[in-house]
Amino acid sequence: MNRLPKKPRVYVTREMPERGLRIIKKRFEAEVWLDYAPPPKKTIIEKVANVDALATLLSDKIDAEVFDAAPNLKIVAQMAVGFDNIDVNEATKRGIHVTNTPGVLTETTADFAWTLLMAVARRIVEADKYVRTGKWKVSWHPMMMQGRDVYGATIGIVGLGRIGCAIAKRAKGFDMTVLYHDIIRRPDFEKEYNIQFTELDTLFKKADFVTINAPLTKETYHLVDEKKLKLMKKTAYIINNARGQIVDEKALYKALKDGWIAGAALDVFEQEPTPLENPLLKLDNVVVAPHISSASYETRSRMAEMVAQNLIAFFEGKTPPNLVNPEVVKAERKG
Repeated sequence: MNRLPKKPRVYVTREMPERGLRIIKKRFEAEVWLDYAPPPKKTIIEKVANVDALATLLSDKIDAEVFDAAPNLKIVAQMAVGFDNIDVNEATKRGIHVTNTPGVLTETTADFAWTLLMAVARRIVEADKYVRTGKWKVSWHPMMMQGRDVYGATIGIVGLGRIGCAIAKRAKGFDMTVLYHDIIRRPDFEKEYNIQFTELDTLFKKADFVTINAPLTKETYHLVDEKKLKLMKKTAYIINNARGQIVDEKALYKALKDGWIAGAALDVFEQEPTPLENPLLKLDNVVVAPHISSASYETRSRMAEMVAQNLIAFFEGKTPPNLVNPEVVKAERKG
């Protein structure tokens, strides 16, 4: 049984790939924010006054202030695997469903983590600049642009979820020793891929490459701090394409500037977009990207389709396939 007899009203906070957006426009009365930059929060508050659903991105802060302005809001469908921008507890209290788009971006994001790792280890960005700025004066020299081997090195994976597992699989193809730390052990995966669970401090001490793949929580905020960075080898690198706030950027800058570690590769930052004044951008041993780990044509299109599917399932009276607060369904049933 449909939850609404008419076309539900949906506010979409950003233009999405056409494959998903076309479905939303067909099935719903949809308004889309067309500017490249995200809508101001005050605009979201204005728009939610008369909608049944929101389709959101990570840059949209969806909290009690938004919910207070949305008397008819029933579902927030996020186009991302993460949802730390949404006050899920508050949504659950109000009977609002929250969905995300997990799984589909796993392999693409793992690919990009590997891209970052290879780029910083082999100094690809530095080498590109070296050529483009006319510094390449000698055809070949034994000391020119030396990087670090990836093959046979030790990688430490912080967070062995879907993406962490995908990175571990890739690492075995490079004959790497794989260490991991997570709050949940995965003995079957350990055995199948010959990887080792270790304590976090040990991982930071032993790894040549540390990849951050954990979700952002109270426990993981600034998990990578000065203490952890000082444990690392001077020849080691840190790669983060999870959440910027997991790494203390001030501590990271100090570690890179003072030579505690060899380099870093970052797709995420504590503040996004990161300001040009961020001192990390001045360092040659840092590779940076603008939060594009899932940015392949196929993956982004599939994510948009999943947003549409979550919305459709909900308004058809079904449990959305990617519901992140199942407690809201239990409450409905009790009611």
